Amino acid sequence: MTTCRWTTRLREQIALSRWLETLALWCGAAVAAAAYDPLAVPAEPVGRTVELSVHDSGRTRDIPLLVYLPAVPPGSTAPVPAPVVLFSHGLGGARENNPYLGKHWSARGYVGVFLQHPGSDAAVWQGKVPARRMAALQAAATAQNLVARAEDVRAVLDALAQWNTTPGHPLMGRLDLLHIGMSGHSFGAGTTQAVSGQSYPLVGTRFTDARIRAATMFSPSAPRGGDVAAAFAGVRIPWLLMTGTKDAAPIGGQTVASRLAVFPALPAGSKYELVLYNAEHSAFSQRALPGDGQTRNPNHHRAIQALSTAFWDAYLRDDAAAKAWLDGDGPRTVLEANDRWQRK
Repeated sequence: MTTCRWTTRLREQIALSRWLETLALWCGAAVAAAAYDPLAVPAEPVGRTVELSVHDSGRTRDIPLLVYLPAVPPGSTAPVPAPVVLFSHGLGGARENNPYLGKHWSARGYVGVFLQHPGSDAAVWQGKVPARRMAALQAAATAQNLVARAEDVRAVLDALAQWNTTPGHPLMGRLDLLHIGMSGHSFGAGTTQAVSGQSYPLVGTRFTDARIRAATMFSPSAPRGGDVAAAFAGVRIPWLLMTGTKDAAPIGGQTVASRLAVFPALPAGSKYELVLYNAEHSAFSQRALPGDGQTRNPNHHRAIQALSTAFWDAYLRDDAAAKAWLDGDGPRTVLEANDRWQRK
C-alpha cells in the first residue's frame, strides 16, 4: 500500500512539473508577444537605396531594380547579411512603387528588392493620350507577360546570388539568400503566386522557385478557369493574403469574390488572410486609380506594414515572438473593428 501511494504521489508531482513547465513556456511566449512591435523602427533610419539592372542574356531583357538597403549596425566592420524580400509591381507600375513598404522593411533590417517588369510596366501607358491608356494596359494583361514576370524573378534571384559574392559590388555580402520572401500587388500578386506555389493544371505549367521561403500577396487572384483548389494544392510555404472589401479592378476580371476565393483553397498550415474594410484596389499602393470612390484610410498602410513585417519576422527570421504576435491577439492591435483577420 505504501509503495502504491508513493508511486501515485510521484506521478502527480511529475504531472505538476510538466504543467508548470508548459505554463512557463506559455507565459514566456505571451510576454514576448506583448513586447513585440512590428511597427517599431529606429528614430533615424540611415539605410539607402541603390538602382541596379539585371540583364537576362537568354531573353535579351533588362530588368530594372530599386534596392532598399538596411542601415549597417553601429560598430560593424563588415556587411551583415540580411534577409531579402522581393516586390513585384502591378500592371502599369514601376520599381519606384510602394516605397512605404520598401522603407519600412529596410528599417526593420530587410533588403527590399523592387522589380520593374518590361512589357507590363509604366512604359505601357506613359506618353499615350488618356483615352488610349486603358486599352494599352488591357493589351499588356496577358499570360505571356505573366510568364515573363515569373522568369524575371528567377533571373533576379540568380543575379543576387552572383552579386553577393562579387568584390566591389554594392550588394556584396549584404544578402542572406537562405531567407528570401516574395511579394507583389495585383499583377505582382499573380506573379508572386506563380513563383511561390500556384500551378496551372489547364496548361500543365509551374514556375515555383524553391529559393522562396514565404510570400505575401496584396490583391491576390483566383484562376479564371479550372479547379481553384487544384491550382493552390501545391503551395508548401507560408502565404499571407491581403485584400479589401472593395478590392476590384477594371482590368484582369478579378472581383472581390474571386480574391476571397484564394484563402479557402489553400492547404492548411501557416496561411493568413487580411480583409481591410472599405479598402479599394489602390489601398495597397500610394497612388489613386481611376474610378476610386473611397477616401484613403490612413490606418490601412499602418496595418499592412505591421502584418507584413510580423509575417517576414516569423517566417524569414524564425522569430518566436513575431509568430506568437501573429497567431495571437497582436493583429487586432493594429486593425479596425470591421477589418477581418484569419489564419489556418
